[in-house]
Amino acid sequence: MKYVPLGRTGLEVSRVCLGTMTWGTQNTQADADEQIEYALDNGVNFMDTAEMYSVPPTKESYGKTETIIGDWLSRQPSRRQDFILATKIAGPGMSHVRDGSNISGKAVIEAVDASLKRLQTDYIDLYQLHWPNRTTPHFSKHFPGAVRFTNVDRDEQSIQMLDILQGLEACIKAGKIRHFGLSNDTTWGINEFIRLSDKHNLPRAASIQNEFSLLHTKDWPYLVENCIHEDVAYLPWSPLAAGSLTGKYLNGARPEGSRWTYAQRNGLFRDTPLVEKAVTQYLEVAAKHNMTPAQLALAWCDQVDGVTSTIIGATSLAQLKEDMAAFDMVLSEEALSDIMAVLKEYPVPF
Repeated sequence: MKYVPLGRTGLEVSRVCLGTMTWGTQNTQADADEQIEYALDNGVNFMDTAEMYSVPPTKESYGKTETIIGDWLSRQPSRRQDFILATKIAGPGMSHVRDGSNISGKAVIEAVDASLKRLQTDYIDLYQLHWPNRTTPHFSKHFPGAVRFTNVDRDEQSIQMLDILQGLEACIKAGKIRHFGLSNDTTWGINEFIRLSDKHNLPRAASIQNEFSLLHTKDWPYLVENCIHEDVAYLPWSPLAAGSLTGKYLNGARPEGSRWTYAQRNGLFRDTPLVEKAVTQYLEVAAKHNMTPAQLALAWCDQVDGVTSTIIGATSLAQLKEDMAAFDMVLSEEALSDIMAVLKEYPVPF
């Protein structure tokens, strides 16, 4: 396993981050225990969760994943020091989470306390803002016209960010969190948080978690370049495009128990005719180079300049083993060329 710096935090994280969002709906406590132990025993030292998990997010599933991790930690307290634990505060819009209200400094303090209780730990290594208070071009809103930036009150957003930073600082001073990061944000969002941190001597954003895969490369190159030069760790989520890149959903297939058999918030926006064509070609490339489709997609993501640690989730131990093996694979120049040919043909398939 390779390890790399997490921004300027001084922490070293594995190139693989264990995602957990299915634990509590698709996966049981026993499943989670098995995955955690396998990941730790094989060099993974980075685990990511969120208060709103498991998914699909509902009032009933809220907090379940953190509770499952906490259950494991209660039985393995000596292993808490073996890994870096990241979680997130939900942004606005979910009626069952703080009545759908914006993130604020007060909300951060309250949510941190609640997560610590569910996780059964004294501290969180990386506390992330799951999505901003303003609407950003994520979750299929990346095409021109889907978001109107001119409608955003920049000064009001800046005031809200400062309040959030002050709440995060209170949590850091209390020893409840060590560092903070962003998620589903933009280059402007990163830089405004950094500007405010520098101006007011407040905690600095350590990382950002955004969707990134062979089917969704919108952060390349501008946001990724910004992350490199500002020492903000870039953490891709959904590197398999919600399972699309495995090929298991081709031709309308919905394998029993798979994620796409569950209700999906905002619809299955990755399920498009162009995705079908792109995935079909990626499967051919994977077969040519003796890799599984998942391994091809993950190995590609891992080698992208600027990627820090890729978040992978699995609903079975077999899937986890297959996925983790990808990070020991090196793509040949021919494989990279074949991948690029498909990427150029289908650069934005959803």
